[in-house]
Amino acid sequence: MNKEQVTAIENDPNFQTLVKNRTKFGWTLTILMLVVYFTFILTIAFNPSALGQPLSADGVMSVGIPVGITIIIFAFVITGVYVRRANNEFDDLTQKIKNRAREMN
Repeated sequence: MNKEQVTAIENDPNFQTLVKNRTKFGWTLTILMLVVYFTFILTIAFNPSALGQPLSADGVMSVGIPVGITIIIFAFVITGVYVRRANNEFDDLTQKIKNRAREMN
């Protein structure tokens, strides 16, 4: 690929939309995950008794276990959300960019 083709692809409105949307969406999900994770970690650091409460009066499992599992499940869910959007929106834009690049050859 020569410099003219790279410049043409970079100037393609579909490419600019793809980069803008994918970057914004990726950072949004990243920040969301970091907020959830660091809230959990800071709770452990500064208020460990909140997560150390037993689920029931005679139970041995603490609140922290289901909260931790929920955080892991949340990570899988937002990964699925990203994959779904990538497969629908981002792949369509990528295909348009590739088709236009082929037309230039």
